[in-house]
Amino acid sequence: MLKKFSVTGFKNFKDTVTIDFSDVRDYRFHPEFVANGLLNTAIIYGKNAVGKTNFGLALFDLVSHLTTNNVTPGLYDYYLNVNNKNGCAEFEYVFQFGADEIIYCYRKSDKSELSFECLQLNEKTLLKNSGAMDGDNGGLIELAPNLNWEHNSEGSALKYFLFNSSLDSKHPLSKMLKFVNHMLWFRNLDDNRFIGYREKTRDYHTFMFANQKYMTEFNELLKQSGIEESVTVKKDTDGELRLYFDTNPPLPFQKVASNGTKSLYAFYYWYKTAPDVSFMYLDEFDAYYHYELSESIVAMLEKMGGFQKILTSHNTNLLSSRIMRPDCYFILTKDKLTSLANATERELREGHNLEKLYMNGEFNGQG
Repeated sequence: MLKKFSVTGFKNFKDTVTIDFSDVRDYRFHPEFVANGLLNTAIIYGKNAVGKTNFGLALFDLVSHLTTNNVTPGLYDYYLNVNNKNGCAEFEYVFQFGADEIIYCYRKSDKSELSFECLQLNEKTLLKNSGAMDGDNGGLIELAPNLNWEHNSEGSALKYFLFNSSLDSKHPLSKMLKFVNHMLWFRNLDDNRFIGYREKTRDYHTFMFANQKYMTEFNELLKQSGIEESVTVKKDTDGELRLYFDTNPPLPFQKVASNGTKSLYAFYYWYKTAPDVSFMYLDEFDAYYHYELSESIVAMLEKMGGFQKILTSHNTNLLSSRIMRPDCYFILTKDKLTSLANATERELREGHNLEKLYMNGEFNGQG
């Protein structure tokens, strides 16, 4: 699991911004939001343009850095903060797998220009390089003594090692690579944009066709969102199967559905086709949803279990101890990310109205 993440000098973030999943309070309610001593769910609030989307992109920079998974083109343009004086962005990830801890830090001057990387496993430095070979790879060489480093064209020594060594699947570095390979960021305010998990989404418009259970479940979601018409599959004149609203006459789903309905479809696609995801970042996940549907989505994600998730939202109706814990709600400003539990000197209890406190400026001091 991801224990902690920090970013400096990337897009919105001139200074260091950190999220610490190990900062868990001793609340007795909603223990399901903590696993292995780490928070497994967070909702991030913040004003427009403060960087909620960019924080997700920062966190998922590791996906394009260490894997071959998909990154929608254009997401990482204008890489550095405009006031960046160091000429590079820095990313630090702390992973926890059982008793093992991995700290991986790297710096990049652009989305594909690595200038430094450092790797520690249980406080032992395995890698500390300025560039692919200019430094110390001694710890990695011990793990793979027969690896020919002269063939490294990856830029990252760690990426070359992970893709060309034969580590046991139980090794912490193998677990880290599997975790990163199964991370997923997506948003659907304009189209189905995503990072990680898979290279293509060719089945995006067809994944429900062969599974009646999916169709039934999605129609239930439509009802929850206030849509009376159900959807069905019909064969068009060109012989292709397509999704239609079951009206008279039938109406093509992708052409007449509202933005909110398409957004719900995108969520449901990833909900059903990413069963072994390790970390999910849903950006502006409920921008078009009624508040009751937003609550239903949070509940659905929590029932999935087994992975960490961050959602960004402006929906203050979700700010409730009935739904989550105060240490799971975060406020992002231009210079820091603070949980509600750390944003006030008040001892927050289950009976507090978090939404009212938020609207009345209780957390404006940010701790």
